[in-house]
Amino acid sequence: MIKVVLVDDQELMRVGFRMVLGAQPDMEIVGEAGDGDAAVKLAARLRPDVVLMDVRMPVLDGVEATKLITEAGTAKVLVMTTFDLDEYALAALRNGASGFMLKDTPPDHLVAALRSVASGDAVVSPSVTRRLLDRFLGASGGQLRDASVLDALTDREREVLVLMAQGLSNTEIARKLFLSEATVKTHVGRVLAKLELRDRVQAVVLAYETGLVRPGEA
Repeated sequence: MIKVVLVDDQELMRVGFRMVLGAQPDMEIVGEAGDGDAAVKLAARLRPDVVLMDVRMPVLDGVEATKLITEAGTAKVLVMTTFDLDEYALAALRNGASGFMLKDTPPDHLVAALRSVASGDAVVSPSVTRRLLDRFLGASGGQLRDASVLDALTDREREVLVLMAQGLSNTEIARKLFLSEATVKTHVGRVLAKLELRDRVQAVVLAYETGLVRPGEA
């Protein structure tokens, strides 16, 4: 069973999520919270697989709650937001969220996303993350971190990271670099391991923050 904690300051939203997720044979709602502080405490006590997290809440917002939960390793976090270009969503990704979904996402997509996050995958497409970064890192040119963190990568791994950050899938990267898809998967895995990243979303964020890829580049 996938254990889920629902976090939203609107009870009506939690009711809707509970109805959808509670009807799944492989999911169990183990707790609910109306603010980020309560969410952090619940996650520490219940150790759910996934926290479905609203971002704009009283007491403690979902961004800070996400950071505390992921740093403690108590659960994975899937952020829910109203707007697809949301600075809160970007901040949550930076702070360890495994992705974000819009609140009006079709129920079957939400269910699939939760299953993906529970299994260790990210559910935000790199192209969507790129649009967020284009908007919110544009003013700084993406140069927010010391690029020496990338020195651990080989030239080929760096090339793969660039293409990941540009939103290409493994299949598209393989085609562009004339490699097999299995080889690309190996390179992606090594990039994540060497840079100590959880998933492709964090890889995209890091590529922008170090200036490896800059807003607007294709």
